[in-house]
Amino acid sequence: MIGRQYLRENPETVREALDRRGETEIDLDRVLAVDEEWRELKAEGDDLRHERNEVSDRIGELKAEGREEEAEEAIERSQELKAELDRVEERADELEAELEDALLRIPQIPDDDVPDGEGEADNVERRREGFDDLRDVPADVEPHYDLGEELDILDFERGAKVTGGGFYFTKGAGARLEHALIQFMLDLHREQGYTDLFPPIPINSRSMRGTGQLPKFNEDAYRVGGDEQEEYDDDDLWLCPTAEVPVTNMYADEILLDDDLPVKHQAYTPNFRREAGEHGTETRGIVRVHQFNKVELVNFTRPENSDDRLWALLDEAEEVLRQLELPYRVLDICTGDMGDKAARQIDLEVWAPADDTEEGPDRGGRWLEVSSVSNFGDYQARRAGLRFRPERHESAEYLHTLNGSGVAIPRVLVAIVEYYQNEDGTVTVPEPLRPYMNGQELIEGTEKIGEAAVGAGEKE
Repeated sequence: MIGRQYLRENPETVREALDRRGETEIDLDRVLAVDEEWRELKAEGDDLRHERNEVSDRIGELKAEGREEEAEEAIERSQELKAELDRVEERADELEAELEDALLRIPQIPDDDVPDGEGEADNVERRREGFDDLRDVPADVEPHYDLGEELDILDFERGAKVTGGGFYFTKGAGARLEHALIQFMLDLHREQGYTDLFPPIPINSRSMRGTGQLPKFNEDAYRVGGDEQEEYDDDDLWLCPTAEVPVTNMYADEILLDDDLPVKHQAYTPNFRREAGEHGTETRGIVRVHQFNKVELVNFTRPENSDDRLWALLDEAEEVLRQLELPYRVLDICTGDMGDKAARQIDLEVWAPADDTEEGPDRGGRWLEVSSVSNFGDYQARRAGLRFRPERHESAEYLHTLNGSGVAIPRVLVAIVEYYQNEDGTVTVPEPLRPYMNGQELIEGTEKIGEAAVGAGEKE
């Protein structure tokens, strides 16, 4: 979040940042007015409290001197001061709550070199990788949802039956492929210096607010119990939308040592999102679903090192796509499309050759975002109370947090099924994944079960 002192001293910088982001819902003048009135009331309350203390001391003196009439007048004045102080404090508390909510909703100030723009059409493509040596793909690549059902490695109908739309089964070689991707990524990132975590899946409102999911994005999250206002209720829980939330908040209200930094954690979790803002889109397949697996990379650094760490983190995420030999591109996300928490955001989009779209590359197909690598500066650190002490005798400072997916697994699975598809309808297993699939080189299908399989001519 934006610090109060920073807002007071740099209101035009914050206003310019809101304009760059195209943010029109924040009434900055109102926020500044609330802050000013709150400070005036705090000062008035301090004066009233000081006067009341003086009057209270005076009452004792007057009684000791036998000046009962003056003591009674002082008592009346003390009661008046208490009533006035109660009124001032009540109003100050109201303003404090309004101010805190407003500050939580103000997005991060973008870095100066973030490209300006209104939406995804204004994102800047930095480079493409893997297109100079493409493998031969069929002339008409089958979309993953069709081929996945033909091979019986994806089951959408039964997923919807047991849970609802936006949920699915992976089956047989499909499930093995998904497990292989998870373990491959964890092993790779461990070699890059990451420490493994397996965090809790339910998380509380305080943690959701600490990383910025609340209050603005609660409609996209799955609440599983409790009241957001009762933060210390054991039932105040949400399903994890991304491992960024529990991993970042594990150090909430703690002070790390300079020698600890940088901290690099990785975590595999299932993730749950309603995708409330995307109603009606991507209804086929596993590109946009309500439950998906992901390996998340979370970094904690000194402020002066976070920019360099951003590019190092990007390289660490890219290594997954390089080793899998999947073609992809790197996008510099513009101010109008960047997440509210990020000061700088770089996206990785993998190429899936089926489902030709206007946004796809010259060779057809489409781009699928598999990672957003972001530097949040001290935005999350202020919300969650994440600090470090440069030297043991120095004051603690807010550290910087970064994260990126390493990477989102369903969309990588989509890219593999489509890019590694063969003319005969089989799918070649990328070489780095074969050790995790007992040496399996080819996905030829799973034997179907039930009456619907009879006479279907499924592949063995």
